[in-house]
Amino acid sequence: MRIHELKPAPGSKANRKRVGRGIGSGFGKTSGKGHKGQKSRSGGLKGPHFEGGQTPLQRRLPKRGFTNVFQKVYTEINIDELNRFEPGTVVTPELMQESGLIKKINDGVKVLGNGELKHALTIQAHAFSKSATAKIEKAGGKVEVI
Repeated sequence: MRIHELKPAPGSKANRKRVGRGIGSGFGKTSGKGHKGQKSRSGGLKGPHFEGGQTPLQRRLPKRGFTNVFQKVYTEINIDELNRFEPGTVVTPELMQESGLIKKINDGVKVLGNGELKHALTIQAHAFSKSATAKIEKAGGKVEVI
């Protein structure tokens, strides 16, 4: 194959449709839109939720619920994931973030009690579940609420 033999894939190149340029073009006068009616006007079709003037479904259905602006969003972590730290380490939310255990701290870190803790750690977090507190203290560690 030579450079002068290169050509675009079949069907990938199409000529521009020049509308409204006289009767001989085939797209003169009404520019291929037919006569009158909603589809011939500028602005074209209505949106996907338009129901011909009938009240749309999203307006017929009632609104429910709300977003609580005072809600605290905790980043949750299970105690079995804390086994990667050396025994006796003080585990802080910043240390968890540096080691890649959590991505964002959000409104705080909550430690949950899924799994087992194999060695004693001092864990600092914003909240703890009851089972997590029991398992950390059973392993000889300490719980510190920030």
